[in-house]
Amino acid sequence: MTHDGDAAGDEIDRAGGFVSLVGSGPGDPELLTVKARRLLEEADVVLHDKLPGPEILDSIPAEKREDVGKRAGGDRTSQEYTNDRLVELAEAGEHVVRLKGGDPFVFGRGGEEAEHLAARGVPFEVVPGVTSPIAAPGVAGIPVTHRDHASSVSFVTGHEDPTKAESAVDWDALAATGGTIVVLMGVGKLPLYTGELLDAGMDPATPVALVERGTWPDMRVATGTLADAVDVRDGAGIEPPAITVIGEVAGARDRVVEFLRGRGDAGATAGDADRVDEGGDRE
Repeated sequence: MTHDGDAAGDEIDRAGGFVSLVGSGPGDPELLTVKARRLLEEADVVLHDKLPGPEILDSIPAEKREDVGKRAGGDRTSQEYTNDRLVELAEAGEHVVRLKGGDPFVFGRGGEEAEHLAARGVPFEVVPGVTSPIAAPGVAGIPVTHRDHASSVSFVTGHEDPTKAESAVDWDALAATGGTIVVLMGVGKLPLYTGELLDAGMDPATPVALVERGTWPDMRVATGTLADAVDVRDGAGIEPPAITVIGEVAGARDRVVEFLRGRGDAGATAGDADRVDEGGDRE
């Protein structure tokens, strides 16, 4: 299949099988890029996980969806299976979309899949998506950088490869940066890394925000400090998928939340995190 409107330099042979590594954005279907939407419509098969969100997944015909998701504490599809399935389908002449939440190259294992495809001679393309560590705080009224509060931002995974001998995250160094720390997939290990940051000398009063299901209709936000973040999480019942924002920028939410539409709550504290109304704004 060919497209006269494809961007110059798109060298994929669309007459044969190939793979599109596509970022779906944080979950709001209106944040899906125009190119991502087109590729979903044209694809023969879509391999997806749960993070794109139910509205996006429901828009894809069931007969061409394959769930290769990984769920904490539940059933898992191995990455090896997904890698091999991409190759199998492409070699059979299919146009395959590998749909990922956020951006495929931000803690999405897109880099591993790209290398696997290249090693087996399978043509592929990368379609960036709106990345959740920026989008989720943003819709909650939290800028990850701010001229008055943070000139740097660090994105950290809260769920490293369990086969590693030790963590690759230097929490001491992050505590010393004075910038924003955004932790993805870190709800379960919140006590561990907040403790590491406190031990490294970070101010216990540093603002913290937890954004669950950012941009989804049931988005929730809970705020507190580094010292009480675990109590805030437990009291509000924050669950994955969620983003943790640590730094002075997290306090910006309090200054704008009164006028923020689709904000997720009315200033949640421990024991009080209201769900956004069904069909609420996604501004």
